[in-house]
Amino acid sequence: MSKLSRSLKFSPRLNQHKSLLRWTLISTCLILSSYLLHSFTNPQDSLTSHHDTAQPRVLQPLPGLPTKKRNKKHDPERWLAEHSDMTHYETGQEWFNDRPKAAIISLVRNEELEGILQSMWQLERRWNRRYRYPWIFFSERAFTEEFRAATRNVTSAETSYHLIPNQHWLPPEHISTSRFHSSLAYLGTLGVGKGHLLSYRNMCRWNSGFFYLHPALAEYDYYWRVEPDVHFFCNIPYDPFRFLRDNEIAYGFNMNILDDARSFASLWRRTREFMDMYPDLVHEDADLEWLVDTYGNGGEYNNCQFFSNFEIGDLNFFRGKANMKYFEWLDSEDVGGFYYERFGDAPVHTLSVALFAGGKDKAWYFRDIGYQHDIARHCPRPEVRSGLCDCEATGLDENFYKLVPMESPQRKPEDSCLRLWLGGEWLEKEDGYDAEVERTLGGDGLRGYVRKEFE
Repeated sequence: MSKLSRSLKFSPRLNQHKSLLRWTLISTCLILSSYLLHSFTNPQDSLTSHHDTAQPRVLQPLPGLPTKKRNKKHDPERWLAEHSDMTHYETGQEWFNDRPKAAIISLVRNEELEGILQSMWQLERRWNRRYRYPWIFFSERAFTEEFRAATRNVTSAETSYHLIPNQHWLPPEHISTSRFHSSLAYLGTLGVGKGHLLSYRNMCRWNSGFFYLHPALAEYDYYWRVEPDVHFFCNIPYDPFRFLRDNEIAYGFNMNILDDARSFASLWRRTREFMDMYPDLVHEDADLEWLVDTYGNGGEYNNCQFFSNFEIGDLNFFRGKANMKYFEWLDSEDVGGFYYERFGDAPVHTLSVALFAGGKDKAWYFRDIGYQHDIARHCPRPEVRSGLCDCEATGLDENFYKLVPMESPQRKPEDSCLRLWLGGEWLEKEDGYDAEVERTLGGDGLRGYVRKEFE
């Protein structure tokens, strides 16, 4: 045995330090275990903190086109100030019975079990273990018992599992098979995301025009769409369903972005045709100003869209005559946009809300809910968080064109989609700023705003 080994083995002081370190580690583990046990058995305590009880600072769009009946009835900011505290609601039966008729819905397959369990666990931990809204799962294939058992085990809320009817999932009979397969091949060759997948077209069509008609949702008024493999970063110390209901808001989002316009090249032309055919269905306060590019492309759709992977909405809005007529037109034999092109549910929902809901008052930017799907990620800045978050804050313009591939020739709007929706001072540029000069130097043309971030 070396001198070094003997000194390490027989040093009383070293043994004393090792013993102290061992007990320190054991004590730390006990404290952490006690905290975690308490947080899971007492969700109200774990979700309420000095971060969670502060009034969140929110962003509302500034008026664009003058409206005839701008909503003065509700005050969403005041509602949040009065309700963003987990102690506001009691757990009694009266409170439970007064909940909105709402559900969390997910279009998912058996093979995506691991991904949906992650999404469920995070949303339950951050929010739903307090409110216990039901989870409703949809698929075009029967769910296995393994899937049912595993998802039931993640939540104390009710769960149900439903098949999508073939007539709501498969291409309609009026779709030309040869023309459709040519579209698959063409968009696949171009490299349009998932442009070669039949299942993706089916999914976009179902999410655009059929999910709200499923009998499983007949008794519900509101939904929160949750997909596999997404992340929820922040505690949510209020009920978004109540928020929508009490403030008569039709649609909630938390990212406003561009997508590859090659997948829905004729959508705007077909939308204008619909507006010409049914002018009476377009709301008198419809606000398309933020969606129409006035910087040199002839008033075309700028391709901005609410990222529908995250959406909380009013089912009765989508069941309304205007939205359903609009979808029927896009899905008709004359158009067939979900199969001859790759119309997505995100731009379809965005245009529908803008045309038929009644102005920007009917949409809400849930900027305090941290969320990520794939490369698109939103994390609120500390000054606008309504709850404790575990993420690094993202910039206001960060997700603007992340989903647009480099090879896409589409022209980006002069301003980011979120700034266009917010309007007003959020579009003001610094004196002397030239976006083209910045782009020439390798920038993205988004650095010259007076309001860089929420302050």
